Amino acid sequence: MKLPFDRVKGFAIKTFKGGKPDIPSLWRIITTEYSHWLSFLVLLVVAVIVSPSFLAWGNLSNQFVQGAIVGICAMGMSLVISAGMIDLSVGSAVALISGLGISVLNSTESVLLCLLFCLGAGLMVGLINGILVTKGRIAPFIVTLAAMSAWRSVINQLGQGGPFTVSRAMYDSYRAVAADRHWLIPDRLDIPNLMLFFVIITVITMILMSKTKFGTYVYAIGSNQQAARLSGIPVDRVKTLIFVYAGTLYGLAAFLLGSRLTAIQAASAGTAYEMDAIAAVAIGGTSMAGGKGKIMGTFLGVLMLRIISTVLIMARVPPFLNGLVQGIIIIIAVLAQNRRK
Repeated sequence: MKLPFDRVKGFAIKTFKGGKPDIPSLWRIITTEYSHWLSFLVLLVVAVIVSPSFLAWGNLSNQFVQGAIVGICAMGMSLVISAGMIDLSVGSAVALISGLGISVLNSTESVLLCLLFCLGAGLMVGLINGILVTKGRIAPFIVTLAAMSAWRSVINQLGQGGPFTVSRAMYDSYRAVAADRHWLIPDRLDIPNLMLFFVIITVITMILMSKTKFGTYVYAIGSNQQAARLSGIPVDRVKTLIFVYAGTLYGLAAFLLGSRLTAIQAASAGTAYEMDAIAAVAIGGTSMAGGKGKIMGTFLGVLMLRIISTVLIMARVPPFLNGLVQGIIIIIAVLAQNRRK
């Protein structure tokens, strides 16, 4: 497997040794294989032009904090979409698990048990989706659409219109998980915990998809499911594991959301998380048809969405137009993918 920038590095070496530079080929490589990096840099330049203080560490770390929870969900969505599927239940699953997790926290007065419950509940949510898709032979769109409605309905019923609120006894210890900052170096460049969670999950997902057979199977299924089955890949098992992994990440995101907000409103918690996750995956360069994925692209896609939102705020664009801008970006990203094909 080629490492990032290998082809660009090879081009530079060839040019340095006296070879004739092929600028069109280099531009084609950059705009296809590294388009997510190019887009990220362009957005960063625009943000600095709009606000020269954008690159201040406090603002940069805040971009990670604002995007971390959706970013963790987007890592799971990357696997789902890379396999040629979709998951519309993200926001509802996060709301359900987060609300129930707070109830467990208040009952047990243990942050660890709350975390384990959220991870386990996320795993079960993913398992249910996976079994219905593979054993029930129902399209992922239909399964997750039904799950989106079902999980939101359940948490609304359990909440009875009121929020799930962390008790006073557990407030400080639970809130610290998402709110604290990790002191990293002597001059006190503080790293937010949410940023660390996001980066760690990204690294784990990158290793899973690039260094294991499972990752190869995911891309093979997304590229041609029938060919993958004929080549001996356990398609149903891999699909189920994809949803299990994604669901577990939704559980972690729910745990962190509860920690950050300390009160979960059943009707609104996690709203549009699935759209944000899909948008991050799309603009990060993952093929919406499956078979090709870029985990680093998804990571940058999450940050790009945050930068766009911040730039719009700094430019005093009405916040109601954020959805319009995000929709346009998704369309442009998919059109660019189709053109590359």
